[in-house]
Amino acid sequence: MKIEEIYPQDAVFDTPDDVPEEIANNKRYAGLECFTISEVAERVAADWGKIDILVHSIANGPDVTKPLLETSRAGYLAASSASAFSMVSLVQRLGPHMNPGGAVISLSYIASEKTIPGYGGGMSSAKAQLESDTRTLAFEAGRKFGIRVNTLSAGPLKTRSATAISKKGEKAFIDFAIDYSRANAPMSQDLYSEDVGATACFLLSPLARAVTGVTLYVDNGLHSVGMAVDSNAMAESPIVDATKPLVDLD
Repeated sequence: MKIEEIYPQDAVFDTPDDVPEEIANNKRYAGLECFTISEVAERVAADWGKIDILVHSIANGPDVTKPLLETSRAGYLAASSASAFSMVSLVQRLGPHMNPGGAVISLSYIASEKTIPGYGGGMSSAKAQLESDTRTLAFEAGRKFGIRVNTLSAGPLKTRSATAISKKGEKAFIDFAIDYSRANAPMSQDLYSEDVGATACFLLSPLARAVTGVTLYVDNGLHSVGMAVDSNAMAESPIVDATKPLVDLD
C-alpha cells in the first residue's frame, strides 16, 4: 500500500474559529495552517475530488483512569467531544465528498453497554454516544449521501492507547481485560488487530452493501457471555470445567 498524502488534523476543532489562542500558538502546531475538520475536508476534496471510505479511529479521555464518580465535567465533555462528536463532524463535512455506496466505520467498545470497571472518565458514555450516533447517521447520511455507517466493537487489544489506561506503576487495564477475555470468551484464543482489520475491510467493501447502522462485535464472542466461568464462584460447579477450552485453539 502506498500512502499518497497525510493531513494533520485535530478532530476536536471543527473550524479555525474554534481553535483557542493557546492551541494555535502551541509549538506542537507550529507550521500547520490547516488542521481543523472543515479545513481537512476541503483539502481532501480539492486534492482527490470524491472518496469512498472514511475510518474514524479517534478516542481520548483525559480522565480515563478515574471512576465516573470522580470524573470532572471538563473531562467528561472532552471524552465525548474527541471520541464521539468527532465522527459526527467528520461525516457532516466529508459526507458530501463521498461517492454513493461509500462507507464510514468507527471503533467502539463493550463498555458502551456493559459496566467495565477501570474504563472511566466518561469514555463508556462516549462509546455509547458513538454507537447511538452510528444508527442515526446511518439513516441520515444514507438518505442524504447514499453512504453506509457502521461501527466495530472490538475486544481487548494491546494497542498503544489501551496500554495508557493505567495508573503509574500499576498493571495496565488492558492486560487484565485480555486475560479475562481469553478465560471467558467462547473462542478461547488471542485476538489480533488483523481480526479487526479483516472485519473492517468487509464492512467497507461492496460485500456489505446492504449492511448499515450496525455495531458489529469482533471479540471472540465475549459480548454474548453473561457469567464469568473463571470466577471463584464456579470453582465447585458440577458443570463441565468451563475454565478450559474443549479444543486447544493454539
